[in-house]
Amino acid sequence: MSTTLTPSARRTPAEVAAPAEASRPRRPRRTRLVPGRPLPFGWAVGPVLLLALWAAGTGLGLVDVRSLPAPWTVAATAGDLIDNGKLPSHLATSAQRALLGLLFGTVSGLLLALVSGLSRIGEAVIDGPVQIKRAIPSLALIPLLILWFGIGETMKVVTIALGVFVPVYIHTHSGLRSIDGRYAELAETVRLGRLAFVRHVVLPGALPGFLLGMRFAVTAAWLALVVVEQVNATSGIGYMMELARTYGQTDVIIVGLVVYGLLGLVSDALVRLVERRALSWRRTLAG
Repeated sequence: MSTTLTPSARRTPAEVAAPAEASRPRRPRRTRLVPGRPLPFGWAVGPVLLLALWAAGTGLGLVDVRSLPAPWTVAATAGDLIDNGKLPSHLATSAQRALLGLLFGTVSGLLLALVSGLSRIGEAVIDGPVQIKRAIPSLALIPLLILWFGIGETMKVVTIALGVFVPVYIHTHSGLRSIDGRYAELAETVRLGRLAFVRHVVLPGALPGFLLGMRFAVTAAWLALVVVEQVNATSGIGYMMELARTYGQTDVIIVGLVVYGLLGLVSDALVRLVERRALSWRRTLAG
């Protein structure tokens, strides 16, 4: 007895299940909109690429070595400056000036921001003059500061501090004003005192703004340092570069620029590290 199979009976189980699966609605593919975790040492990718382009341009003869020496020439010059002790000595002097200006500028900016952010009278008195100072570049005040403080170290540190305190004040004040009002209501509900309110609510709420201001502040400190060290200085990276300009030593000038760039890059990375550690509770795109 022969059995004749119909076409539908000859299909495999997978072919039978295929129409059923095809009729099911497909789930939309999820698209990741956030950039994800940062790459390890991602901050170094850009400088390394720039260095590679510089070396390639010099090696191919596209760059005039009299205007821009080769990277290996600059590296050899930096080695000589380190061996004879000139670069470490100038670097120590520059770091001391920058750190003193950063310290005084940060403390003054933070204190003024707290007074202005926590008091309407303080804001009326302080915020206006700070906004005026914000519109005036700190470097434009150098002639006046020279008349007031002379051309010594005090003028240099004050100039750096003036460039630092404005971003610290602006961002800390903004952080204070952006604290959620529900936290203040909760503090009143649990009857927190003023000091406890400042400690447990105000300072943690203003911390993101303060750290953002510090990133701008460290950059402003190095920018101001570049200029003040070329005003009647007898030591420092800027003095070394100015002296090299007099003798036409382009490689020494490039060494000074590289040192300034590395100092700015490292200081910004340190602030970002502190920011990630102190604000680990926040979920952001960078995290």
